[in-house]
Amino acid sequence: MSLFTRKRNTRLDYEIEPDEIFLDAKNIPKFDQQQFEGRLETPIRISSLRILLVVFLGVFVVFAWRLGNLQVVGGKAYYERSLQNNLNRVPLFANRGVIYDRNNVPLAWNDESKTGNFFSHRSYIKEPGFAHLLGYVSYPSKDTSGNYWREDFLGKDGLEKYYDALLRGENGATIVEVDAEGAITSQNIVDTPVPGENLYLSIDARIQTKLYSLIASLAETRNFSGGAGVIMDVTNGELLALVSFPEYDPEVLSLGDDAKAISSYLNDRRKVFLNRAVSGLYSPGSIVKPFVAIAALNENIIDPKKNILSTGSISIPNPYTPSKPTVFRDWKAHGWVDMRRAIAVSSDVYFYAVGGGYQDQKGLGIEKIDRYMRFFGIAEATGVDLPGEVEGIIPGPEWKEKNFPGDPWRIGNTYHTAIGQYGFKVTPIQMARALGAIADNGVLRKPHVVTNPDLVYSSEKRIEIPEEYYTISREGMHAAVKGDGTARALNISAVDIAAKTGTAQVGVRNEYEHSWVTGFFPYKEPRYAFVILMERGPAGNLVGASFIGSQLFQWMAQETPEYF
Repeated sequence: MSLFTRKRNTRLDYEIEPDEIFLDAKNIPKFDQQQFEGRLETPIRISSLRILLVVFLGVFVVFAWRLGNLQVVGGKAYYERSLQNNLNRVPLFANRGVIYDRNNVPLAWNDESKTGNFFSHRSYIKEPGFAHLLGYVSYPSKDTSGNYWREDFLGKDGLEKYYDALLRGENGATIVEVDAEGAITSQNIVDTPVPGENLYLSIDARIQTKLYSLIASLAETRNFSGGAGVIMDVTNGELLALVSFPEYDPEVLSLGDDAKAISSYLNDRRKVFLNRAVSGLYSPGSIVKPFVAIAALNENIIDPKKNILSTGSISIPNPYTPSKPTVFRDWKAHGWVDMRRAIAVSSDVYFYAVGGGYQDQKGLGIEKIDRYMRFFGIAEATGVDLPGEVEGIIPGPEWKEKNFPGDPWRIGNTYHTAIGQYGFKVTPIQMARALGAIADNGVLRKPHVVTNPDLVYSSEKRIEIPEEYYTISREGMHAAVKGDGTARALNISAVDIAAKTGTAQVGVRNEYEHSWVTGFFPYKEPRYAFVILMERGPAGNLVGASFIGSQLFQWMAQETPEYF
């Protein structure tokens, strides 16, 4: 019988034939043993299945019992509790950054002793003179339900406003569970607050306070409506002092609950909220004469040694009424004056001739006056790091046509512009920067208050005018102090000062005056430029800005001699 047709033995215990062995060995499949192929599987025992079933039944019973307990036994109690409890997101207020002066004296900080509503109150230095510099804040606010509709402090003026994003930091949050009576049952912090960045200023709090006090005292005794003062380091633009009078109380405005005080601010005709140092526009008067002198020298229209006679006025023909010439007056007769002397005694006649021309003396003309003023940043924003800065006005034909339609520009308008009158308007901070450029041979620097390294963006521009022309202007300003010039009140032993005064007439009948004094010190190696303005005092007042400068620098000689 053939090997492949042999009848199979049906017995269960049959023996394996040799040919079957050889056949299986020849046809072994290619099992993947890593995947358990070709391996024998043992069935799960019935006992194991029974044990697993018991475990599942136990877990089911436990869950069923717990569910029944929650739904049936305690369902009503838990339901009532759920109605009484509430989850609230409550802000965690970030501490606002602290503001320090140059000597690390805190000027604005968070008063932990006045914490309320989960945030600290903002406190400010109690000495006067810092309101416009620092500004104030508005606090986070709640609605009638007790929920915060505004969660941030908002800077509203001064540095608090300008650097608000840095000072405020980032609020955190906590989830609070409260019952129907408002009692906290649990709470968890979900976001940690990030405190705001501190600010470090170039301001010296001692000088700031003293300058403000002197301005306030003179304003009250001599009936000035306000005043401002600026002291700037001419080598880097840092502001040593920047004050404005009158001012408000920052804490009163921040809290907002003293209606009487706030009403008095709003109704004060002196414009309490105006930062006169950066936002006040004033006729500069004679403080522009050193700049006109530099422009005339650079345009080669006059030799600095040439003398011009001031008899107290000049007259020019009146084209409409030849028998009545137009007279332009000096504030007094100065006799023969050259450029240095004209600056020292502030001769109007000299600068009429240099500015607009007279007889054989060629003048700059209004276009060049405008151009040179803008070289020094006059009537342009300085970029100081404070809010609300304005530019200014240098009058010219276009300006006049806009404001006085049909009335052409006349030479008399040029005369008055050359001595800082007519429609000329500047800010004290502009003049401080401009004086710094005269002191530092034409380097015009951006003034700034904050000195944090990551916040100071130095900006400077060199005015390409020969240094000897700056020297002549500085010599005239020095003579104004040392000789019989208009700034002799600043001739003090403690420091050698160069200065230029100015008196600008204002009012419908010129019944008021702005009083200015500007300059720099020390004379030989200038370090600081200064500007002091007394606003709108009675005409003819003999005590003005120079008096304040004298008092301040004598005080500094005793209290802050390091600046001299």
